[in-house]
This record gives sequence, C-alpha cells and structure tokens, in this order.
Amino acid sequence: MEGVTEQRRSQRILILGGGHVGMYTAIQLLRRRRSGHGRPHREVCLVEPRSYMTYQPFLPEAAAGSISPRHVVVPLRRIVPDARIVAGRVVAADPERRTATVATLATSEDGAEPVELDYDALVVAPGSVSRTLPVPGLARHGIGFKNIEEAIGLRNHILEQLDAAASTRDPAVREAALTFVFVGGGYAGVEALAELEDMTRHAAKYHNTLTLDDLHWVLVDSGDRILPEAPAPLAAHAMEQLRRRNVDIRLATRLASAQADRVTLSDGAVLPTRTLVWTAGVRPHPVLADLGLKLDEHGRLPVAPTLQVDGHDEVFAAGDCAAVPDLTGTDGRLCAPNAQHALRQARTLADNITALLDGRPGDLAPYAHRNHGSVTSLGLHKGVAQIRGVRIKGYPAWLAHRANHLAHMPTANRKTRILTEWILSGLFKRETVSLGTLTSVRAQPVDPPTRSAG
Repeated sequence: MEGVTEQRRSQRILILGGGHVGMYTAIQLLRRRRSGHGRPHREVCLVEPRSYMTYQPFLPEAAAGSISPRHVVVPLRRIVPDARIVAGRVVAADPERRTATVATLATSEDGAEPVELDYDALVVAPGSVSRTLPVPGLARHGIGFKNIEEAIGLRNHILEQLDAAASTRDPAVREAALTFVFVGGGYAGVEALAELEDMTRHAAKYHNTLTLDDLHWVLVDSGDRILPEAPAPLAAHAMEQLRRRNVDIRLATRLASAQADRVTLSDGAVLPTRTLVWTAGVRPHPVLADLGLKLDEHGRLPVAPTLQVDGHDEVFAAGDCAAVPDLTGTDGRLCAPNAQHALRQARTLADNITALLDGRPGDLAPYAHRNHGSVTSLGLHKGVAQIRGVRIKGYPAWLAHRANHLAHMPTANRKTRILTEWILSGLFKRETVSLGTLTSVRAQPVDPPTRSAG
C-alpha cells in the first residue's frame, strides 16, 4: 500500500505501538535528548491507534471497582508531550527503504491516503492480542480481558447477571446466570476471577433472593497447574485458597464448545452459564506479518541480545512481539512477555538507539535482567508473592502486589489518584453499580418541541 510520503530534515525514531515498551521507550529517548545525550533535533514519532496506554496489571481491580477505569489508562500526549503522536495503525513496512505506511483516523473515516513515514531507527512494539482457538461458539460468546473496555464490560455483565437471577423463578435461567466460567489459569485469568469473585460475593449480599451458595465460579486450564509462571509452591497455595472459596478448578481440561447459555468441556461436562471469559494466553500482534521482517514459528520477531532484529541493525523490537534471549539463564530460554521485562527493555532500547544514531555501534549493550520475583493478587486482602527468593502469602503479599504496581504506574498524578481511591475504599463499602453498555449516543430520538397553542 502506497501513501503520502512526508519530507523531513531531522533524524526520526519511529515507534510502532504505545504500550509499555513503546511509551517507556519514548520517555527514555526524550529524557536523553533533554539531558544532552543524543542530538536535540532528533524526532521521536509514536504510532498508536488509541490515545492512551493501558496499565494492564490493574485491569482486575478496575473491573472489581477498586480503581476508577480512567485511572488505569495514561494519556500519551500528556506523558510524552515532546513526541509526535500519530493516531493510527501501521499497515505495511519496507525495511529496505526504511519506511512504514500508517493508516490514520482520517484514512478510515474520510478516505484520505495513508501516511508513509521514513525512519532512521524503528522500534517494533505493537504488543499482543488474545490468543483464540477454533472452538465452536468461542468468538461469538466469549468475553476477552485484554483492555479497559473489556474489563468494564465484563463487570457490567456480571452485575447484570445477578439482577437477572434475582428477578426470575426459572431455575435453569438462574443457574446459568450465576455460573461464571474462566478459561485460562495464568496471571490474567486467576487475578480477574479472584477480584470479580470478591466483588460478586459482596454484591450478592444486597439481593434478598440470592445466597453465596448460589454462585458458581469455574476456572478451566489445559495445564497441570494454575499460574505456570509462578513458583510451584505459590501456585499450589493460590489454588488451595481459591478452592476454599468454592472456586471449581478443572485442570488438564479444555473448552470444547460454547453456546449462549452453556459451555461444553473436553471431559464431557456441560456447564450452564451465560458468562464465558477467555484469558487463555496471548499471541504476537498479527501486524508483524506485514512488516517485511522474518518471524519465528510462533509469529515473533527474533532479536539479538541488543534487541536488534536479525538482518536489520536499525530495527529494534521488544515486549510481547519479540523473542528476546534471556541472558541470565543457561538453558536458552526467552524472556517472559510481562511488564517487568518491558519496562527494563525500554531503557536498553533507548540507550542502544541513541548509541547507534550517534555513530557509536560499539556501545550497544545486551539486555540482561534477573527476575526479582512475582506478585499475584487473589482478591481483596489476599495474594501470593515471591520477592528476591522470599515467599509471601496472604495480606502481606496483597500489599506487596499493590505497592509493586503502584510504583510502576506512570505519573505522580495517576499514583496519587489510585492511592486515594484505595484509602477511600478502606473507609467506605465497595461500589457495585452496573452502568450498562452504551451502544449508540443517538440510540434515543429526541422529541421535537411542541408548538404552544394560540
């Protein structure tokens, strides 16, 4: 696809994706430019369809009502005011010509030509998308949990199911409304289920016709344990805690099919449910196939320890879409696609890009980061964690989870607002209001004014 090529005089660093890697790389590059490391006329251009970055570790708390949704997202133009933000998505790239073609909002809405941006250095960081399988009915009836819209939509849906169950005498409708099935036992699935189960248990107290025994939560995973990224003892403790809360955990089991009011599992079990949440992993963004770069068998970009793409020294990649070698081990493993690595890879990207464009290729450094541990929330005042080899459970682990992610949340503005909400939530009861789903701002016609008589 050809587009309108822009003319420029300064060097340009083009960043594809405004997630953890993209946003923090832009921050680090601009910080180095202001401090005198790097040429002052070097342009940082960030391409992202959305105007904000979502801090995904806080999605479960936003869905459960512990944090306001707007505080989980960070406006890119406020965070990187000196960068050029292009609201659009890359649709093609030519590494030989060092150009990328971007479809902007004007392209989709007004039929304008795509914009062709050339670059001196390219950062590929579009992130990942939910990994779906060809399961009958999944695409139609499954609910994702990858962005703030899906998280709030799921919250509203679950609260609406409580209202539906409380207002019917049909036992089949009631059972399906009060059964919630999550497929995927990784961090996202476990934390989302735990937070929402906590919220639902609290909300059910305000329905006179419902009891806690009516609620049925099911966690399905194809592996032999939940939280495969966490140490085995912590994963076992998390599973024990969830089962104490009557969560039905089914391991070595897969989703076979889904319908509007029931799901079928690979072991033959049929569960009546109107809530199917799909958190069974992610895959690299499909746009990688259109960039003219070689991918591995999993659809990722293989990179050197310096985060440079094989065969293209001016192209860098990191985060969920890149196969980054883990230099801290000796078994040839790759770095896990998580926020902890993404934040640190951004610093290496900024240093190496600055060195490359300054004509110092010998100063490019390999990325190496030893994992400091993991933290997992299991709902309000509950969690598991391992920090620098020390295992923590219960309330201290929950505090460690909140402290860790609050420290990594961008901007003092967002940190202060989230901390204030946590303090207020300790003084007042949890909010369990469903605002419904707005499908169209013009859904309701406006009655014409009535002409007065006489």
